[in-house]
Amino acid sequence: MKNVLIPFIISLATVSCTPIFDGNFQRPNSNSCNCESDITNSNNNTTSKPDSWKPSTSKPNQSIEEQLENLANHVHKTWGDKEFLEAGKHRYVKYLDGYRTRAHIDFDKGKIYVSTISQYQPKETLKKAIIGTVLMPADPSHVDLFSDKSIPLRGRPFLLGQIKDQENKDIEWPWRAGRYADYLIENKLQTKTIKNGKAYYVEISMVDDHLEQREFQYADLIKKASKEYDISIDLIYAIIQTESSFNPYAVSHAGAYGLMQVIPKTAGADVFKLVKNKPGIPTKEYLFNPAHNIDTGTAYFYILKNRYLRDIKHPTNKYYSMISAYNGGSGGVFSTFDPSRTKAIDEINSLQPNQLYWALTNKHPKAEARRYLEKVLKFQKEFNEKS
Repeated sequence: MKNVLIPFIISLATVSCTPIFDGNFQRPNSNSCNCESDITNSNNNTTSKPDSWKPSTSKPNQSIEEQLENLANHVHKTWGDKEFLEAGKHRYVKYLDGYRTRAHIDFDKGKIYVSTISQYQPKETLKKAIIGTVLMPADPSHVDLFSDKSIPLRGRPFLLGQIKDQENKDIEWPWRAGRYADYLIENKLQTKTIKNGKAYYVEISMVDDHLEQREFQYADLIKKASKEYDISIDLIYAIIQTESSFNPYAVSHAGAYGLMQVIPKTAGADVFKLVKNKPGIPTKEYLFNPAHNIDTGTAYFYILKNRYLRDIKHPTNKYYSMISAYNGGSGGVFSTFDPSRTKAIDEINSLQPNQLYWALTNKHPKAEARRYLEKVLKFQKEFNEKS
């Protein structure tokens, strides 16, 4: 394969660098270095039966920014500016029912909120939304986060083991989910007056070890990717926790999707071309699939280690650089030291690991990247301590 200039974006930073590794992906040697949305009407009248309402669908050819903007327009009109809420990296938000109903999961706080401002049969509307939320599928590829389209209930529920019903039982089947919804509405229903009407909502607390429950779901996929690309298991875990808190529905305005927050046009394109020998770029449906997402994100670490950062000699220095580059690009790593890539690598190779760590966490041109390396290493340490 000829050398090419490949622009790439990782997370919220945009950089460019020149590839220096020729050849297609080969399975690493086991002895290699393991371094490392429609509104019923304009006056928000929601008291009458919404006979004419039909769920909207996001357009597949729209960019993520365009889809989020379209969603935001609907939400601002329906809920008002102060109640605006959208999906993010550590936050699941799904709108339903003409954007009058929404489910919100805060993975950092371990809280689930299901609410509606529909004034027509609000309890029935809320019950349906609660059932759809607690049974939401573990594979997000068929769920449209950018519209008010209903959630297809198929396969293993994503929240299985992360929440318990009133009898402290797991919720896996519609009958139990329905019974739990009835209990919540009867005993936990709250109301709130907002600018555009009255909101009805319930709050659900996740189990104390909800993060570990999500980690367990992806253990086999992480082990497989680790073996395939010779990237350590604890690093993959730490990256996923940093990027999404193990939220497979994670999205960002940078255009990243899924557990490892892969951007299709950059890291995704690199993996398709250099590892998979496939044309084009991965779709959002492809990257919302947890198996594909973990494989793609880990494959990109392989590219960082063996292509963009291969001339960094010290294993720990290369490891720190890989982590920083996953967020801010290898160009961001090099520009921390010198505009010239060659001179930057020489400078990196002259440093001890503690000196490189200090530079990347204090002198990197991007503030987010300076925090990123520290966060990943912290989560990696926590993972190893509880393993």
